[in-house]
Amino acid sequence: MPQTQPAPKPLEIKIRTESRILDVSFDDGARFELPFEYLRVFSPSAEVKGHGGGEGLLVTGKEAVGIGGAEPIGQYAVRLIFDDGHDTGLYTWALLYALGRDCGRNWARYLERCSAAGIRRAD
Repeated sequence: MPQTQPAPKPLEIKIRTESRILDVSFDDGARFELPFEYLRVFSPSAEVKGHGGGEGLLVTGKEAVGIGGAEPIGQYAVRLIFDDGHDTGLYTWALLYALGRDCGRNWARYLERCSAAGIRRAD
């Protein structure tokens, strides 16, 4: 039976409030700068993901969202506390890594969904 590699684990997580970036460095050498808006609209919470399949709720209007804090959850995740009151998403290490790795593709799809819904983002 082939062994699977353990998911990369973060070495450092920095909340850069002025630039609204979560800077995450992983033990495999990967480093991602994840915009707060991106993390908020791709929250793993049931509120955003929904309870069924599909892409989940299209969350908009979060261009200026901030992160007021982060709470470690055991040895596997972090809870991000957004300044819009959202704090129910648990970002596992594997999810943070995937969000970083797939950021360009995810963000392009988000912008397509916004456009299809007639939503204009305030940049």
